[in-house]
Amino acid sequence: MMDRRRWMFAGLTTLGSASLLGCAGPSIDDYAQTTPILDFRKYFTGAIDAWGIFTDRSGKVVKRFTVAMDCQWQNNQGVLDEDFSYADGSKEKRIWKITDQGQGVITGTAGDVVGMAQGQAKGNAFHWRYTLALPVSGNILNVEMDDWMYLMNERVMLNKTSMSKFGVHLGDVTLSFTKRS
Repeated sequence: MMDRRRWMFAGLTTLGSASLLGCAGPSIDDYAQTTPILDFRKYFTGAIDAWGIFTDRSGKVVKRFTVAMDCQWQNNQGVLDEDFSYADGSKEKRIWKITDQGQGVITGTAGDVVGMAQGQAKGNAFHWRYTLALPVSGNILNVEMDDWMYLMNERVMLNKTSMSKFGVHLGDVTLSFTKRS
């Protein structure tokens, strides 16, 4: 009887582990062979415009916005100056201070980012994670940002960011970036 329980427990444990692995998201290595190749510094240089939405966990659009970006580099140090304009008339500014660590590794900080954002580019994709101090109903909520960018061509990049708190999915940010000519 005891051996059967052990086998059942081992089987259920293996099945549970396999289920969790099946839920794992993509890896940046999945994109290593995709083109066009994303050179983070090259793309994020100069003026870029973006259009975006925030959807809650049910998929409902709760915010629409545009972003005007001015991106400059000096050696391996970059500044991404972002001006957000929301459909409700509100404005926001975020200034990223970025470091190109080489080999596609990018780190960054901003005034509303808790700690350091860390990311990696491979193929046409860039993936980074960071904690954002997000104002919500008069309070600051630290949310985890799982941010993916995909270079479509030399001017257009698509971006999808999943937001969560304590592992609970809160919503998504979807953006389309266009480099000005």
